[in-house]
Amino acid sequence: MIRLLPILLCLLASPLTAQCRQALALGVDVSGSVDSREYRLQLDGLAAALRQSEVEQLILSNPSAPVRLFIYEWSETVHQRVLVDWTEIRAASDLQSISQRLANTDRSSAPQGTAVGSAMLFGAQQLNNQSACWKRTLDLSGDGKHNLGPHPREVKGMLSSSGITINGLVIGADDPSSGDKRYVQIGELSAYYNAWVILGPDAFVEVALGFEAYEDAMTRKLIRELEGLTLSMATPPNSP
Repeated sequence: MIRLLPILLCLLASPLTAQCRQALALGVDVSGSVDSREYRLQLDGLAAALRQSEVEQLILSNPSAPVRLFIYEWSETVHQRVLVDWTEIRAASDLQSISQRLANTDRSSAPQGTAVGSAMLFGAQQLNNQSACWKRTLDLSGDGKHNLGPHPREVKGMLSSSGITINGLVIGADDPSSGDKRYVQIGELSAYYNAWVILGPDAFVEVALGFEAYEDAMTRKLIRELEGLTLSMATPPNSP
């Protein structure tokens, strides 16, 4: 019986240690429409959003089933650069470490094109490796429509039975006549992401009116995603 005790303890402990509340992959647009200043606003905005007290509290709300984060940047079909590989968040220090890594990341020489469909596929492939997580979510940030690779509508169809959720964060100007011709009017871009990019019954599109608003938009999006999962965990299965 004494010999069996360590084995039984391992068997009882393994489901708990293997649990993951949510796998969250975040894709950052670094295509040709994003200049060096805007690149910095995205990475610093994401780093700051992860350090917001409400976001931190939600991420750390269930230590026995932590959130896992994965962050990458994307542009053309074959350009996806991993900035933060899958990391389990169990303490505030984990979030601080990720934020510091993003702050210290320099921009690489990314190709100019915008392959939204390929970015979706890459994020979905990473989430496929996180099947133990209760929910798997891809967050895709972008400031324009695709111009290379598979169309997002084709990719969305391919991923329709994958069980993952795809949310969007679109970055644009309220009025394209403001002088920056790179921006698609925000209403049009939001409609594009709603139609062809987001996936899942609770999927949504968040809006940033310019890169200066990226941090606030990312914070809102993270809170909405994490709150939704926390509320669903707190609701008994037979509740109306």
